[in-house]
Amino acid sequence: MSSVGGQQDVDIDLGGLFRAIWRRRARVLLATVGAAAIAFGAAKMVAPAYESETRVLIESREPEFSGPNQTSQTGADRMFDESGIASQVQVLRSADLIKQVARNMTLHELEEFDPSAQPSAISDLLVMLGLKKNPLELPPEERILNAFNSKLQVYQVEKSRVIAIAFTSKDSKLAAAIPNEMAEVYLSLQSGAKLDSNSEASRWLEPEIANLGEKVREAEAKVAAYRAESGLLPTGETENFATRQLTDISTELARIRAERANTAARAEGVRAALAGGRSVDTLTDIVGSPMIQRLKESQASLQAQIADLSTALLDGHPRLKGLKSQLEGIRAQIRAETRKILSSLENEAQVGQLREQQLLQQLNALKAQSAQAGEEEVGLRALEREAAAQRQLLETYLARYREATSRTVANATPADARVISNAVVPTTATFPKVFPITIVAALASFLISCVVIMLGELFSGRALRPVSSSGRMSETTAAATPLVVDEAPALIVAVEAPAEDEQQEHEASGAAEHDFSIESVADHLLGNDIRVAVSVSPGGDEGSTATVMLARLLAEEEHKVVLIDLSGSACPTRLMAQSLHLPGITNLLSGEVAFTETIHADRFSEAHVIPQGDADPHAAMRGIERLQMIIDALTSAYDLVLVECGAADAASIAKVARRDDVEIILSAPSVTEEKIIEELTSFGEAGYRDIVLMTGGAESGPELPDRRAA
Repeated sequence: MSSVGGQQDVDIDLGGLFRAIWRRRARVLLATVGAAAIAFGAAKMVAPAYESETRVLIESREPEFSGPNQTSQTGADRMFDESGIASQVQVLRSADLIKQVARNMTLHELEEFDPSAQPSAISDLLVMLGLKKNPLELPPEERILNAFNSKLQVYQVEKSRVIAIAFTSKDSKLAAAIPNEMAEVYLSLQSGAKLDSNSEASRWLEPEIANLGEKVREAEAKVAAYRAESGLLPTGETENFATRQLTDISTELARIRAERANTAARAEGVRAALAGGRSVDTLTDIVGSPMIQRLKESQASLQAQIADLSTALLDGHPRLKGLKSQLEGIRAQIRAETRKILSSLENEAQVGQLREQQLLQQLNALKAQSAQAGEEEVGLRALEREAAAQRQLLETYLARYREATSRTVANATPADARVISNAVVPTTATFPKVFPITIVAALASFLISCVVIMLGELFSGRALRPVSSSGRMSETTAAATPLVVDEAPALIVAVEAPAEDEQQEHEASGAAEHDFSIESVADHLLGNDIRVAVSVSPGGDEGSTATVMLARLLAEEEHKVVLIDLSGSACPTRLMAQSLHLPGITNLLSGEVAFTETIHADRFSEAHVIPQGDADPHAAMRGIERLQMIIDALTSAYDLVLVECGAADAASIAKVARRDDVEIILSAPSVTEEKIIEELTSFGEAGYRDIVLMTGGAESGPELPDRRAA
């Protein structure tokens, strides 16, 4: 609305504005057609420009003989990141590359690339007046470079390793030839750079390889001389002569000991059998003796004859006596042969013992030699490590030298790029677009003409009309919002509910219906995009319960809400958390738990809660300075951070509501009007201007004699 003469309300007559445009439709049409004709003629007079584009893919291109461990792979990988592709774009725009293209295509002979060589009269006049710098002061090569850059576009295709080279020219064939030539020169420069790099590497490696070869020979000579001086002759990959000899003697000593023990045990068995008068037929050494076997065969034969003759002859018969006498002689021979075997075993055991003593003496001597050899091997291993390191470095240099040498021939080092799309000769001009320019000019002329006409009508006052009081819109059609404290301390502002129709609007113009319900507070928070709200409940747990209901209502509206329980009674924790012993805000302020361990889901809604926790409250209050950082961190993840402070006063709230955009909510269901006014006054005196009142239901707030009351 406007005011005319400061006394009467006026409104804009939209119909009058459109009628004014219609009355002047001939002018509007003439201006539109004229602008379109001028734009069409100007576009036709402009020389057409053609544009063509070549696309180059940046990728690693190595010859087939390159191995997987080639040293150039790391450098190629760096070309594939964003900064590497951007660097290649700058290479394509470099002055050296453009000058090379200009020389190859003799662009200095074309007037298009050096228009300053034949300046126009207007250009000469501007130079004479000092309004333009004389282009002839620049060398011809710089003028060509400037003209070339003005027609060139080099850019990276989004989210790819493709670089586009676009060029605009009055000649369609030239517009296609220049991007293709730039791509060829770029690939040639890239290949040449890699070839130069390999040549430099070969020249650097040659003296290094010669020097390393001499060092390897010296190191290996030192190893051989040290072996000869210390007597550390190698007998294997990990053993020397002394160690090998010590191992052999130890093995032989173990074998001799085992044989001696075996022989002694066999001799003891034979001796025990002879001493006890037992049969020796079961002893291995006795049974295995050929002599004993022959005697046993003779004994068996005589026993058979005696048994055969005993059936026909008496015991006193001379034949039986003779056979029995022979049998006794054979038994005596068996016993004598057994004693010989025993003596042989004893001698063998004694020889084994003597051999064992000799081996022990040799073993002790070799231990001393082996200990000395071990000390000398320390120096030998150091020399061998030095020789091995020099040899390995030499082999590495030789491998790189061979690879670098193989890459110094032509076409052995392809550029890390390839053309994937060559520029073609364009058939249509990219500029000027005659019909789009004509349409835009006509539309712009039409809009400007209409705006000029409407502004003239408004400034002349012809498009303004007075508004009667009966038709005036109600000033109290704002949506129902909760009670808030206004600019002055302890000033309360109530906003009326909207009227449903015009008749109800007139009837409700003098009456105000206050709404302090949870739904109204939720609408207020959503409508004003409040990020942090601090709730104070002077009535205790009833107010805290209303705050929980507010959080759940906002969660139902698909609003991400987290409630921090700073009340002394832990009422929100009991209503929302799964357990009273979950870690919460006191644990977080004390530094006992991580941030994510304190956030829990509400049992009956999509809201989240940070419970009171079970840490020492006094220890938690010492870290109250961290609360603001916690709230700031939560605002980045939630739409609303709701802090329930219980029955707190204004001084306590000051530690929480440090942000300028914090909304203070006075949750006061079942609280008397006197108590509400007292709380609002105390917060107003503390400097808080906007206090949102929430009484739980849709009941009225305190009876106020006017829309503003202290």
